[in-house]
Amino acid sequence: IRKGRLAQLQQQQQGGVGAAASGGQDEQRKQQEVEARASILSQILQPEAADRLGRIRLVKESRATDVENRLIKLARSGQLRAKVTEEQLKELLGAVAENNERAGTSGGRIVVNRRKGGWDDDDDDDLLGL
Repeated sequence: IRKGRLAQLQQQQQGGVGAAASGGQDEQRKQQEVEARASILSQILQPEAADRLGRIRLVKESRATDVENRLIKLARSGQLRAKVTEEQLKELLGAVAENNERAGTSGGRIVVNRRKGGWDDDDDDDLLGL
């Protein structure tokens, strides 16, 4: 019984090592993909556009990923003649937003309504209790 159990444990350890190596390979492959994307984006984006894309990633990662995918696709197909400017990136963002709205996957739109006018002297009196 001991010999059988020992053989079973050894097989599990060997299988566990193989699974860990496979997990390491997956992680390494993902890291290489991330590095390749970053390299491509650094070659096709001007610094201002790259900064804007980074700020977008902080707010909405899915939208930034969509824009990156579209940029990489354009670059690979040879449709980009020069580095993408911040203005061109804004246009691309608008196109991606329209696409998402048509598909119904916008995730909601944020609308900011600012109050018109400002404080007048009467409002100051209300605050002071006069």
